[in-house]
Amino acid sequence: MKGFLAQPKGKKKLGAVLVIHENRGLNPHIKDVAKRVAQAGFLALAPDALSPFGGTPADEDEARTLISKLYTQQNLTNFLKGLEYLRTHKNSNGNTGCVGFCWGGAMAGQLAVHSPELDAAVAYYGRQPKAEDVPKIKAKLLLHYGGLDERVNAGIPEFEKALKEAGTKYQLYVYEGANHAFNNDTSPTRYNEAVAKLAWQRTIALFERTLR
Repeated sequence: MKGFLAQPKGKKKLGAVLVIHENRGLNPHIKDVAKRVAQAGFLALAPDALSPFGGTPADEDEARTLISKLYTQQNLTNFLKGLEYLRTHKNSNGNTGCVGFCWGGAMAGQLAVHSPELDAAVAYYGRQPKAEDVPKIKAKLLLHYGGLDERVNAGIPEFEKALKEAGTKYQLYVYEGANHAFNNDTSPTRYNEAVAKLAWQRTIALFERTLR
């Protein structure tokens, strides 16, 4: 597996965050997000899920096609290994979180289900885990959704019901007027600056509370 690692200069014993890309792979935008996490004072790793195919191609359409060809279980294992890498990194304090966008938002949910050691998971407009898997979640959750994203939002009621029944600690925000991918500042048609800034503030605040 390949990945992009970012960290504050000269600092050790940091909380660590796995940054999970959209269905376009590990592109410059996601590398920039990893840098923002590092600038906030955390160790950040953005794995390239398309490593088995030689890495993320420059063509976004090709990347989306390759994403659909990934083996689900092996891909999940690769990301769990990414968390393990961060947990044992020489500059890590052992506390781990993750933040994912779109395809990566769904993966953040799966990591919360399958990694009991995970301290915090942030999902931006990601498909929700199955309701029956919710009791396995130990991490604190932060869930960001765009109000116009009807397809993804259709899964919110059942998911939130399961979260409440399981007693899971979570925060859920639906940002009215915002599209799917509202955080992606390289997509002028989707990006919503005000919403993106607010969601990011909430994201870093969660990591501050749980990973320090």
